[in-house]
Amino acid sequence: MLRLRPYKACDAETIVSWIKDEKTFYKWSADRYKKYPITADDMNAFYDASAFSDGFFEMTAFDETGVTGHLIMRFTDEEQRILRFGFVIVDDTKRGKGYGKQMLKLAVKYAFEILMVDKITIGVFENNESAYRCYLSVGFRDTEQVECYPILGEEWKCRELEMER
Repeated sequence: MLRLRPYKACDAETIVSWIKDEKTFYKWSADRYKKYPITADDMNAFYDASAFSDGFFEMTAFDETGVTGHLIMRFTDEEQRILRFGFVIVDDTKRGKGYGKQMLKLAVKYAFEILMVDKITIGVFENNESAYRCYLSVGFRDTEQVECYPILGEEWKCRELEMER
């Protein structure tokens, strides 16, 4: 059974091991990290810098086999009614088996029932079709808003999705 808990620094080594190439790295992090590859120390330093905010939550999904997924949640408004999911990743050996969908359903439940938000947003690059389909299957809807990022000498389009209570 998949469960969700707060991220621990010891999770970083496992999570960064799932990022096998630069393209996967940017699909996961967009332009938030400045270099590839990242280490567990880089990940923990990034989160430590964000820890001063009451509106930033790093979460880890796990089951009886260990850590299976990761995502962050952060408030994007002062009233703390809109929450953004990001850094969504699943163990690369378990992708395509429903782990991402399960993890996101748990995160959505947490967002609506515990944090009491009105809306959740998430971005996904158009070249990440499996993540896009996963987000739609959980209940996100495409807003048709697109932002462009210069990544790896290309212009990647990022679609904006949202879900309301």
